[in-house]
Order: sequence, then C-alpha cells, then structure tokens
Amino acid sequence: MAEENSRTGRLIDVELDETIGRATPDVEHERNVAIFDLVEENVFDPVGAPEGQKFKLKLSLADKRLVFDIRNEAGETLVVHILSLTPFRKVIRDYFMICDSYYEAIRSATPQQIEAIDMGRRGIHNDGSQTLMERLKGKIAVDLDTARRLFTLICVLNWRN
Repeated sequence: MAEENSRTGRLIDVELDETIGRATPDVEHERNVAIFDLVEENVFDPVGAPEGQKFKLKLSLADKRLVFDIRNEAGETLVVHILSLTPFRKVIRDYFMICDSYYEAIRSATPQQIEAIDMGRRGIHNDGSQTLMERLKGKIAVDLDTARRLFTLICVLNWRN
C-alpha cells in the first residue's frame, strides 16, 4: 500500500475559508480531526497532474457553490473546480439533523441508542461521500476515505454558513 501511495498524488495541506466564521466546539472538533486525518493519509489526483505530486487545497463556498482551489507545494494555484451544492443539499440537511441527534444522545442516551444513531450518521456520511466522488469524477480522483474526510469539511463549511 505504501508503494501505491508513493505513485499517487496527495494533499499535504487543507485550508477552509475562514471568512464565514467559527462554528460550535463540536463542529470545530470535527473539522480539526478531518483535516488532521486527511493530511495524514489521502489519495488526491487532479486529472492531468504529474504522478506523485503533492497539493494544497483550499475549500470555500462562493455563490452557493463549492470551490476546490488546488495549489502546488509553493502555494500557486494549479486549477480551481467549482461544484454545485444542489446534489449535496438533501444529504447535508439529513446529516445535520442526525448529527444534532447524535450530539444530544451523547449527553443523555444509552450506549445502544448512541450506537444506533451513529450507524445512521455513518450511513448518511457514506452517501455524501459517494455523491462527492461522483461529482469529482473526471476532475479529481479520490478514494473513499479521502472523500469521507472532504465531505466532513464540506459539511463544516455549510454549518458555518
């Protein structure tokens, strides 16, 4: 696996647009964990990029669209992909609702109830990750784990918005 990753492009830095402000402590924790895990291990291959290149990514929202600003190691913009948020709206709304239930359950529910809610949360998260992979097809190749972490960050951007 390590040999395969050495031939694959990867993210070395991820930044979220900070102009939309900070979120709740729970959301900020999700953001920090997702960025840490994403930088530690990811598959990120923009179409046409040289093999094994390292990238910096700035994620932001502009005019209700998701912006992937992909840069080289020196910080120079290589390509910008802009995706409509429309295909994500329902899954993001469902994810927010189940996350609210999850955070509430952590404070007062039984372990079995928390586990059931968490399973539902993971299922919706996987749906959003699959949608992201489909929307990035032909633009950026990512694996499921990378898509999952990116979907978390997309949600963080929307939570703040």
